[in-house]
Amino acid sequence: MVEAKIRLYVDHPLSVGQSIPLEREQAHYLFGVMRLAEGAFVALFNSRDGEFVAEVTEAGKRGGVLTCVEKTRELQMPPDLWLLFAPIKKARTDFIVEKAAEMGAKRICPVQTEFTNSERIRQDRLQAHAVEAAEQCGGTYVPEVADLQKLDRLLADWDPERQIMFCDETLVGAAEALGAKEGDAKGGKWAILIGPEGGFSETERKRLHALPCAHAVSLGPRILRADTAAVAALTVWQQKLGDWS
Repeated sequence: MVEAKIRLYVDHPLSVGQSIPLEREQAHYLFGVMRLAEGAFVALFNSRDGEFVAEVTEAGKRGGVLTCVEKTRELQMPPDLWLLFAPIKKARTDFIVEKAAEMGAKRICPVQTEFTNSERIRQDRLQAHAVEAAEQCGGTYVPEVADLQKLDRLLADWDPERQIMFCDETLVGAAEALGAKEGDAKGGKWAILIGPEGGFSETERKRLHALPCAHAVSLGPRILRADTAAVAALTVWQQKLGDWS
């Protein structure tokens, strides 16, 4: 088996013998930054066909071509888990997206709550962070990063079959923990909801508690920052209901 130390996400079909043209930014990274040349090998994935090792067959400053020579891994899909979170400061929002991609979220949904500080995001930039995280952590799937949407509108169209792990900061210190309702099983549709730095409003909290599919949980005896809470909640869910257990 040919080994490749560099992994690259491409939006192109992959199969043995398939040629993949590189975008300018990808060519700059491989040939300008990483100093690869013709004959070098790169691992490729596209969220559809698994992982392939490809050989550099053309290398240039503004482009290049890779040719798939061997399939090394099948596509590994994450659990059907969405992460819903209120955007915070730029670097910390980037951190949440990166860690969600690394920890197995299938979809990442920034939401605007009543106390959300940020009114806009750069969806394309956050999607790029998700791609980079998948490249670095060995994943074969890149989660979709949705555009910012209001929480109340999202809940209005919510699929009742998708359970919500609702991290309620008012339960700090309580004995509440994630407990799937009778009949729920691993492999089902779930979402984790993390609130903003100012917490959920009373109206939002009441609405969430009233949803039959929502499970209010505590993340321990201390109030966590939003970015820490996202990592903690993903860990709890993955260990209990995800592909870690």
